[in-house]
Amino acid sequence: MDVKIVAVLGSPHGMKGATGALLNRLTQSAVAAGADVKTFNLAEMTVKPCHACDACHRTGQCSITDDFATLKSALLAADGIVLASPNYISSVSAQMKAVLDRCCGPLHCQSMAGKYGVAVVTSGGGESEEVERYILRFLQNMGCWTVGSVGAEARHLADAGARAERLNAAASLGAQLVATIRARKTFPEQENMHRAFYDRMKMLVTLRKKEWTYEHEYWKSLGRL
Repeated sequence: MDVKIVAVLGSPHGMKGATGALLNRLTQSAVAAGADVKTFNLAEMTVKPCHACDACHRTGQCSITDDFATLKSALLAADGIVLASPNYISSVSAQMKAVLDRCCGPLHCQSMAGKYGVAVVTSGGGESEEVERYILRFLQNMGCWTVGSVGAEARHLADAGARAERLNAAASLGAQLVATIRARKTFPEQENMHRAFYDRMKMLVTLRKKEWTYEHEYWKSLGRL
């Protein structure tokens, strides 16, 4: 099967930074494994913060005019999603956070369910694991199966031996992502979390059916209600 992967890079340094280097190695490996990979560099895009206007819930369309619509379409069409960000005070970058917040419509609709995701995180002085977990939790809440994550500290990337080890880990994750998508593998340990969040979104959409008309009709059209 053809495998389509979308990678989103949230570093202000773009591909020239540490996060870009780690992501680039992962995507190179995915391409070598036969995937079609499209990378979105948020440093070269405009994705504004969510205005909380509820337009996406009412109409299915965001009221903000910027590059998010293009990114959203690519994410919805992808088989696999790679989210890459530096650790900024124990969270993702502002650029990445804007993207995650703007995904509230697809989150409510669970329209990315069944896709596969991985996280890439770099940090100056540690704690990349916390941000990796945050990204993976976001992907799981979207309904994605999470395959894994890779992280690196600045000191790792400054040392030739450690840098090679981290880049190899990124390459392995890229190949694993493609193989997992091809096999349509599922992860039983994630099923309870998926179901709980799905039920939570179903409850909210049903509760707000008069206000969130698009999302309520979307759920009905799929036979979920």
